[in-house]
Amino acid sequence: MTRIKLAALALLAVFALNVRSAAAEEVGCVTTAWQLIGANHKICVDAFDDPKVPGVACHLSQARTGGLAGSFGLATDPSKFSIACRQIGPITLPQSLPENEIVFNENTSILFKQTRVIRMYDKKRATLVYLVYSTKLIDGSPMNSVSTVPVMPWKQ
Repeated sequence: MTRIKLAALALLAVFALNVRSAAAEEVGCVTTAWQLIGANHKICVDAFDDPKVPGVACHLSQARTGGLAGSFGLATDPSKFSIACRQIGPITLPQSLPENEIVFNENTSILFKQTRVIRMYDKKRATLVYLVYSTKLIDGSPMNSVSTVPVMPWKQ
């Protein structure tokens, strides 16, 4: 292959790695720092429904790096986030829920860093627990946030 084809493939791979999770919808963003060149630093809120537990939706806020690197998808977003999950309808638990299951996964850097949301089920308290954290190939972050949803009858 020629160098131009290799460069084009590499660029395509970069954009493919930076594609947001299809299950999330962006609710909105606020600027936290204005940048002279490139995108502003901001905090964005995404919403997603638990793919296996109907009746539960989560909102995830996360810092996004701006500047030139952020504009081209080359920046590493900081591991700063918050999560809130709520019952939005009748909750139907599947026959068996894994002890820990990834319900949301998003790349937050060009290589090897992701934001993940894991669902756990606390049977004793009949509560779904959602934990958001970041992973990194070499050194993950201890920063995390948690939200709980008690499994209760839905009254309209």
